[in-house]
Amino acid sequence: MKNLSLFPRLGVPVVAVLLLAIPAYSQTQAALPRAPQAQVTTLTAPGYFSEPSVAVNPINPQQVVVAYQNQASIAYSTDAGEHWEHAANTTPKEFKVSGDVSVTYDNQGHAILCSIAFDKLGTFNYWGHATKTNAVLIRRSLDGGKTWEAAPITVSLQPQQPGIPFEDKPYIVADISHGKYAGNLYIAWTRWSLVDSRMVLSRSTDDGKTWSTPMEIDQTPGLPRDDNGALEGFDGAVGADSTLYAVWSAGDNIQFTASRDGGRTFARVKNILHAAPMMFAAQDFDRGNGFPQIAVDARSGDHKHAHLYVTWSDYRNGDIDVFCARSVDGGRKWSAPVRVNNDSIHDGADQFFQWLAVDPATGAISILFYDRRADPENHKTLVTLARSTDGGQTFQNYAWSQTPFVASEQDFMGDYSGIASFNNRVYGAWAEDTPAKKKTPGEPKNSSDKDKEGHANDHTIVRVGVADFAGSTSQKQ
Repeated sequence: MKNLSLFPRLGVPVVAVLLLAIPAYSQTQAALPRAPQAQVTTLTAPGYFSEPSVAVNPINPQQVVVAYQNQASIAYSTDAGEHWEHAANTTPKEFKVSGDVSVTYDNQGHAILCSIAFDKLGTFNYWGHATKTNAVLIRRSLDGGKTWEAAPITVSLQPQQPGIPFEDKPYIVADISHGKYAGNLYIAWTRWSLVDSRMVLSRSTDDGKTWSTPMEIDQTPGLPRDDNGALEGFDGAVGADSTLYAVWSAGDNIQFTASRDGGRTFARVKNILHAAPMMFAAQDFDRGNGFPQIAVDARSGDHKHAHLYVTWSDYRNGDIDVFCARSVDGGRKWSAPVRVNNDSIHDGADQFFQWLAVDPATGAISILFYDRRADPENHKTLVTLARSTDGGQTFQNYAWSQTPFVASEQDFMGDYSGIASFNNRVYGAWAEDTPAKKKTPGEPKNSSDKDKEGHANDHTIVRVGVADFAGSTSQKQ
């Protein structure tokens, strides 16, 4: 996490709902069909907002939550994304900053918000240096996202003392299967120290009330900096038999492991896919990480037959593209990568900040990403939804947003986007940049107008998109 200033307001109505019917701004983008029944909601006013995560409740699909930073915040919907409200009481008050959020629903329909919290970062790209007290926390909502418990639950805490590690980029995964370990919750993250980076994991078997001591799940630590060579970008998925599958980036490789005993032990980590570097800076962005995601089609069966999908982005083709690979045997063998964005290869347009979901009801694969195919200068950014109904062999691209934004390198857009789907209804969450606020001549500078690295960063927003493929001929390719 690279963070940001504080934003004090929570529990206020969502800013606006925009059904974006503005015509696409170029013939290239217009060539993309509009995502069926697409709508986009603006969740925040311009501020210090980024890194959203979204989840839909499989027990009650009318309930949807979006988490975002900064601070750790929640917007919720009780009508499948038609209307949104902000939840109160989601920000840890014991720490100055909270972020790197992720959110999920467990098998009881409880919403679980995960975040890091800290008082001070280390130095640029070397977070383990001179950091102060920091933690991985969760907070629970027992009513599906509307109200949240008064106090966070600590997963891991680094007390104030010299040389402590810094906990970074946690992501939460729930076992909602009917397997032996149904109900388990898992969180894994990068633990930075002065000398290396390690992937550690904690699990809960009691609905998040208590958590195991974090254990290292990699075999070889990574480098201690956040600019290539580290172990970063954990993501996980749980199959029909409660097998937990996990991926992360390690240099130019995507690493994979699995646990079949509820997260007690893990198979030896292996490199499954070689990529171009996944830590990079896209034009106008201070970075645009291509960290991998993994998803499983739970209908495909146990660990011997599970259909797994991994997505990431890299610049093997010169410009940045989004890729997907699949395994039909629980991760033992993987297909060659398929290019997800269907613009012309080597056209100079970047596609990045992808996120992946597999519909548990239909098996359809949905991937969200930033898309610049419509701008020959590679500045104007839209959001595209790619969808596959043939097991990841081909992808149809759909226009989701229709109003482009231009990012500023001074604004932190985060490391994540978010996507979730259920029964052909798809939800995506992403950050956009808005024009910088103009100050009145002579207006004094305010320290809150800059993030922790001195960058102006007070005009990003979070949006959530909805698309519905139920009954659409578009779901058949």
